[in-house]
Amino acid sequence: MENLVKQKLSRESIGFSTKYPIKVVQFGEGNFLRAFVDYAFQILNKKADFNGGIAVIQPLDNGMVHLLNEQDGLYTLFMNGVKKGEKIHDIELITNVVQGINTYKNFQEYLDLAKVETLEFVISNTTEAGIEYVDSDKKEMQPPNSFPGKLSVFLYERFKHFNGDVSKGLTIIPCELINYNADTLKEILLKLADLWQLGEEYKYWITTGCTFHNTLVDRIVPGYPRNEIEDYNNKLDYHDDILVTAEPFFLWVIEGDEKLKEKLPFHKTNLDVKIVSDMQPYRTRKVRILNGAHTAMVPFSILYGNETVKETLDNKFTEDFVTKAIFNEINPTLPMEKSELDLFADEVLDRFRNPFIKHQLADIALNSVSKFKVRVLPSLLEYVKINQKLPVHLTFSFACLIRFYKKEWQDRILPINDTKEIISFFENNWKSNDLEILVKQTLSNLEFWENDLNEVIGLTEALVFALTEIENKGIENGFISFKNQYDS
Repeated sequence: MENLVKQKLSRESIGFSTKYPIKVVQFGEGNFLRAFVDYAFQILNKKADFNGGIAVIQPLDNGMVHLLNEQDGLYTLFMNGVKKGEKIHDIELITNVVQGINTYKNFQEYLDLAKVETLEFVISNTTEAGIEYVDSDKKEMQPPNSFPGKLSVFLYERFKHFNGDVSKGLTIIPCELINYNADTLKEILLKLADLWQLGEEYKYWITTGCTFHNTLVDRIVPGYPRNEIEDYNNKLDYHDDILVTAEPFFLWVIEGDEKLKEKLPFHKTNLDVKIVSDMQPYRTRKVRILNGAHTAMVPFSILYGNETVKETLDNKFTEDFVTKAIFNEINPTLPMEKSELDLFADEVLDRFRNPFIKHQLADIALNSVSKFKVRVLPSLLEYVKINQKLPVHLTFSFACLIRFYKKEWQDRILPINDTKEIISFFENNWKSNDLEILVKQTLSNLEFWENDLNEVIGLTEALVFALTEIENKGIENGFISFKNQYDS
């Protein structure tokens, strides 16, 4: 009942009249951008006098920019989590979104935005599939289907309006979760320029006037708390239809130089935004530690009997396994300062323990084989290279992965979610009761690993031993036996 008597969130209802000049055009109105990028620019406004407003573009026909406009661009961000054992609850009213445009309904308004004098930045997060070259896009379409197509129309309109003035080029910072996201986007924009015959002067403006910056973004954003929405709105003096939740952890790594640091003075804030010449070490750190720990954890922890990431960290045995895998076997293989790696790992474990995020292990189990190849196997192989022996925890995790794909365990059906080819491979190979044949065939599958892993000294025998102990003794006692055998 309390929500019914509250006024809906608007600039008038809260008495907020400030409307910032538009500096940022943002492609995407989803939860992540609102809880990450918009929040970051909000802090810049508060702490560094950035004085920048955001125009949000709805890149798909079916979107929610109308809900944003109904609240005058305002919404509430709840940040809930744990840091060094202490629970954190922060609330931020986001006030820097000043315009929302549906390109499918208001295309001219979209083109007019390209002519705004104060505009400096383009931000995007259109999912990993969003940055793609679609040769069926035409410059006459209102709008083109793809995100690069829409952006090309926008940039060409700006190029024409300012007569190719390179000082009116934009700083383009995509946040899609693909490596070299900005480089890929730039390449597609130039291909579209050729396809649409936009001319060499326009291509010169793109390559000289605009700058493109690869990024790494990291924040868990559960989004709209549908099942607890009343509890959240009861904490507010107004009613918010599009509030969003996120963890407190925030990391944004952007490739750039001193000029970009001047444009984006995040050094004046307490946000962890790193503007660096090369973001690859940070990407490798995230993939190996955070994603790698997730992937190494999943089969092992599910077989043990846990259902969530938090349960894994709350159990002494499984928590010890994950912690030692990170600090003893993953971190020492990375080419960064130990103190920096350990600090990041501590933050990762805090995130795993977050009581406000129910991260189901079954959800992370999607495509476990390909994830293991990218996220865990490089750490395992590098550890062997450095130490001339197998890493106990990562090797046992590998055995759990193979056992996981048998699909059943202790009268339970396991949450296998992978391609038909991978599932079929393990179904056929688990029909044999010969674990040595099973392991050898798995390790020699070049489609899985690109290399024959039977050539890794001792790995085949270790996995056979681990699988034998798992079958005979279960996960905990099986690991103890494996550790006694191989931890020398």
